[in-house]
Amino acid sequence: MNYYNEIKNNLIDVEVYKKVKDYSKNKYELEKYYQVGKLLIEAQGGESRAKYGDGLIKEYSKKLVYEIDKKYNERTLRRIRQFFILFSKNWSTMSTNLSWSHYAELLSIDDINKINYYIEITSKQNLSVRALRDKIKSSEYERLDDNTKLKLITKEEFTISDNIKHPIIIKNKFDTEEISEKMLKKLILEDIDSFLIELGTGFSYIANEYKIKIGNTFNYIDLLLFNYQYNAFVVVELKVTELAKEHIGQIEVYMNYIDKYVKKISHDKTIGIIITRHGNDFIMEFCSDPRIYNTTYMLI
Repeated sequence: MNYYNEIKNNLIDVEVYKKVKDYSKNKYELEKYYQVGKLLIEAQGGESRAKYGDGLIKEYSKKLVYEIDKKYNERTLRRIRQFFILFSKNWSTMSTNLSWSHYAELLSIDDINKINYYIEITSKQNLSVRALRDKIKSSEYERLDDNTKLKLITKEEFTISDNIKHPIIIKNKFDTEEISEKMLKKLILEDIDSFLIELGTGFSYIANEYKIKIGNTFNYIDLLLFNYQYNAFVVVELKVTELAKEHIGQIEVYMNYIDKYVKKISHDKTIGIIITRHGNDFIMEFCSDPRIYNTTYMLI
C-alpha cells in the first residue's frame, strides 16, 4: 500500500467535503482524521513503533503542506495520529458534536476520564473552543469532588451537588485578597453567568438580597436561585470566613421560609448552598439536613 497517497486522498476528501457540504461536517472530518491516524500508525510499523516514526511524519508533512494546505504540518499530523491512538480504545466516548478544533484542545490531556468529562460538558453546553480552553485552564475537572468523578466513570445519576466546583472561581477586580461579603456579592453579580456555570447545570438567577419577614424582623437572602433541572429553589449564602455551625442554622431557616411561603406544590424542597472562604468538614459531618451543601470560593 502507498500510505502517503492514501493519507493524501483522505485529507483532500476532507477539504472538498468542507467546501461543498455542511450537514454532518464534523462527523465526516473526524472519521477521516481517524482513518488518517490509523494509516500513519500502520505506515510507521504499528502503535508500539509510532513514537520512533517522526521522520516519516516530517517527510509526509512537507509534501502535504505543499500539495494540499499548510495546516497539515508536523504538529497536525502528530495530533491526528494521537487522535487515532486515543479513540481506537475509546471510540464510544467520541462525540461528533465537537469539532476537530475542540479535540485538538483535548489531546494534551493524558487522563481519559478527564477527556470524557470535557467532551460531555462541551456537547451539553455547546461550548466554543475558547470556552472549552478556559474550562481546562481553570482546572474545572480537578475541582469536582472524588464522588462526582467516580459517578462520571460508573455513569451513575448525578445529584445537584455533584457539579458544584470546589472551589468556585470568582474573578476579582479589587486590589486586595481580603474582601467583604458585600464585595464578594458584587463580584458575583457582575459576572452572574460564570457563577451559575460554576455551580453546575440548570441554575437560573432570581434575586439578590431577597427580603423575607420572620416575625417582626426582615431578613435578606444573599442570592435566591432556581434550578430547573431539579425543580427547586436554591438559597445561596455567602461568607468570607470559615464555615461555622451558625451558618447552617441560618440557611436552614431561610430554606424553610422559602418552602412555606414561596415554593409551589409542584416544586421539590428548597436546596441550600453555603459558599465560604474556607470549608469545615467537621461541621458538615454533623449537618443533618442533606439539602445543605458547602463549597468554597477562590479569587483570581
